Amino acid sequence: MNTNRSIRKSESGLSSDISGQPYCVSVLKEGYCTAESDGTFRADGTISLITGPHTILVDTGGPWDRDFLVTKLKEKGLTPDDVATVVGTHGHSDHVGNLGLFQNSKIIVGCDISVGDRYLPNQLAEGQPYPIDDFVSVIPTPGHMGRDVSVLVKGTSEGTVLVAGDMFERCHDEDSWKELSENPQIQETHRQKALQMADVIIPGHGPLFRVHRE
Repeated sequence: MNTNRSIRKSESGLSSDISGQPYCVSVLKEGYCTAESDGTFRADGTISLITGPHTILVDTGGPWDRDFLVTKLKEKGLTPDDVATVVGTHGHSDHVGNLGLFQNSKIIVGCDISVGDRYLPNQLAEGQPYPIDDFVSVIPTPGHMGRDVSVLVKGTSEGTVLVAGDMFERCHDEDSWKELSENPQIQETHRQKALQMADVIIPGHGPLFRVHRE
């Protein structure tokens, strides 16, 4: 891997529905984070759906998104029971607020993997990926919080797609991500690795973007 290449990021020319073989990736809801005049801010996390041999939902939005999420799944011909695996990239409420919809799914939140009340052994906390199959893997990307994960999808029409949670807030987040990070040094390491491995990144609070290595 050549880490000396310059990196450029751009939001233009990308559809929220990325085709692929065997997996497609769709952004069901684009996350946002906006400051309010009273000093508060409004935020909701990106919700992504990966369809193919396995149906995988990455982040569920906040509890206020419940009806929206059920409707978007229905538009894809799915119900919550059709989702094999739900990945919560980290434990903030705007990313895992609807886990209760998916009682029959394998649930991955950070480095914990469970089916019902049964927790499965894995090595995410030790820095090892958790493969769904040859094309999709859950990878540890801590920093924003202590046990964040991302989902790597290979073989799409846009190349390798990384659903990154809040490792990236948005495409051009250089002015803001560190103040939201529990461990900026570790997060920066994973951000740089992500920019070397992914062709498209889906961030936690903004449009998906393309990575150009020059």
